[in-house]
Amino acid sequence: MRIFVHPLLAALAIASAASLSAQEPPPQAGGRGGRGAAVRDFLGLGAPPDAEAAERGAKLYAPNCAFCHGEKATGADGPDLVRSPLVLHDDKGELIGPLLLKGRPEKGMPAFSALTPAQAYDIAEFLHLKVEIAANRGTYHTLNIVTGDAKMGEAYFNGPGRCHACHSPTGDLAHIAARYQPDVLQNRFLWPGGFGSGIGKITVTLPGGESISGTPKRLDDFTVSLIDASGNYHSWARTGSVQVVIEDRLAEHRQLLGKYTDADVHNLTAYLVTLR
Repeated sequence: MRIFVHPLLAALAIASAASLSAQEPPPQAGGRGGRGAAVRDFLGLGAPPDAEAAERGAKLYAPNCAFCHGEKATGADGPDLVRSPLVLHDDKGELIGPLLLKGRPEKGMPAFSALTPAQAYDIAEFLHLKVEIAANRGTYHTLNIVTGDAKMGEAYFNGPGRCHACHSPTGDLAHIAARYQPDVLQNRFLWPGGFGSGIGKITVTLPGGESISGTPKRLDDFTVSLIDASGNYHSWARTGSVQVVIEDRLAEHRQLLGKYTDADVHNLTAYLVTLR
């Protein structure tokens, strides 16, 4: 069982670790021993998350969970999972897995019954990694992620990635590398939903057949409301007789998430970094 760390104690521990770091040598390669292990023990953290599983889990979390719990699992419409007692007490997915598969319909969380136990474990390890990053900043370092080939990234942008269909290096992406650090830039194209809603126009069809379209103001399991082209506000309870069609402006980004290879991600990042 992973030990629950009260946020105040974790904050004090992080401050203590930061003050000690100037007096101690850096951790050894691989993250074992040295200050890294000492801070882990001090914070009462469990075994380090499975890095490979967490990487797989990130690709599952993004399309299934991020829209509700946020890109970094720190909450959006849904609760903050980094501070969730269930996540903190989970060890190897034995608590998170059943919750994912069954959901919490009474709280608006759907069941993800199509997930395999292995996929649920990967998502659990991704969440454990997020908890570790939040609690153990004394040993967390952002690595240089600009390791790809910019020319190949440009070819992907204008070729199989079809990025050029919606974006332009001289238009919306002009000087983008001057506005964002490489790691943030990479996150913006991998998980664009975390930086703003991808919902465009929504269309509501009423039982009588009348359809009204507009900009969404509220959209959840119970209510849908919008502002139409004339500026009028409309709101309905979401029942089986009210049909809602949502324009997803990030649909192609979500489809790419399951198609990217590691080389594609790093090459595209290297290319975008040149747009200064």
